[in-house]
Amino acid sequence: MLYSNPMTVAVIGTGFVGVVSAAAYASFGNTVVGLDIDEKKVADLQSGLVPFHEPGLPELLREALDSGNLTFTTDYKKAISNARVIIIAVGTPSKADGSADLTYVHAASEAMAGYLQPGAVVVVKSTVPPGTLHSVDEIIGKHTDVSYDLASVPEFLKEGTAVADTLKPDRVVIGATKDSTIKILSELHEPFNAEIVVVSPESAQMAKYAANSYLATRITFANQIANLCEHTGAQIDEVLSAIGLDQRIGSHYWYPGLGYGGSCFPKDVRELKHFAEQVGEVPNIFSAINELNEKRIPGIIEKLDAAVGGMGGKKIAVLGLAFKPNTDDMREAPCLSVIPKLVEKGAEVRGFDPAALSVARQILKEQSGLLLVDSLEQALEDADVVIVLIEWPEFVNFDYSMTKLDKKQWLFDARNQLDPAKVKSWGYEYIGIGQN
Repeated sequence: MLYSNPMTVAVIGTGFVGVVSAAAYASFGNTVVGLDIDEKKVADLQSGLVPFHEPGLPELLREALDSGNLTFTTDYKKAISNARVIIIAVGTPSKADGSADLTYVHAASEAMAGYLQPGAVVVVKSTVPPGTLHSVDEIIGKHTDVSYDLASVPEFLKEGTAVADTLKPDRVVIGATKDSTIKILSELHEPFNAEIVVVSPESAQMAKYAANSYLATRITFANQIANLCEHTGAQIDEVLSAIGLDQRIGSHYWYPGLGYGGSCFPKDVRELKHFAEQVGEVPNIFSAINELNEKRIPGIIEKLDAAVGGMGGKKIAVLGLAFKPNTDDMREAPCLSVIPKLVEKGAEVRGFDPAALSVARQILKEQSGLLLVDSLEQALEDADVVIVLIEWPEFVNFDYSMTKLDKKQWLFDARNQLDPAKVKSWGYEYIGIGQN
């Protein structure tokens, strides 16, 4: 669906959310300018190069660029002065105390203010604490005399499926109070053919935190039940299958494993924990979820160490360096906690990932006890322990009998994606999560 009256849109920030959003809005016929202060990133994007791995995005970006609907720039005046809608999609990393760092949101607000056209709508898409629009309004108001309005339209993207999530969302949440703003943003999102939920800006901002924290809670709950299963003879997959038939619970989004990671869940849980503490809601569930998740990997590694008779001197293949399949994002990836602990215990680690090798080599760098290799077969060579850390299809569907050696070997399935019986038939000792 294309607009009969397309809009001019500026997207500030060309990270994961910004690039996907800019390309999506342009695909529906809007004139979109992506803005960033990073000259190299802007040049790469203008030439069609996506600076991270996201299936389907290179094609969507190229289509938008070729249509002429999408351009990228470092020039605030060029991006903002003609824009009816300005979308702030910059990062909001957590500070040391767990609070959201709004430095980039505030910097973008100040930098754009002098170029706003009368009646422009400034939308904060970045994940921010409820009430943030007040500080944004104060900053913009100091640098312009034109009329404008503010709104919050949070994103609910999943890395690895971001293009589909953006073009066909479950819902579009618009946090605004002025009728004219609600009308503009409803029209902007009409082609997405999703239910539009209009709420206050504070509710929109809280909805983003609440959604991610609830999903993190499900993961943490599954892991806690998995721990109990290991003491009782119960099987976590069977338990989840049984409770999932209850319509109040559902069978979706149960991921027992090493805990949640990535760019959103850990950050958002910590920030909601901090927010709750600041307003006096102590104790709160978010503190417990955060603590349990942080303790998850150390506990699993100790169990694995005991199961294989000690890591010292063993060759260990770690399969999966990104935080999930179909991305090269290593923010809060399990490997960043797992690999150092294996090396500390004296293991010789070989790591591999289908997409994140170049990122991993920048983050992990060369170190004693760790070698990042270019193929699955290289990682598995002479391995005593195989750790399937991330459920890339290449790992789940691999025939490990091809690499079975004439010695005792263990396979740790960190996401319960392999068939234990098949793994055992290959001659491996199988270790899963919440299984006996």
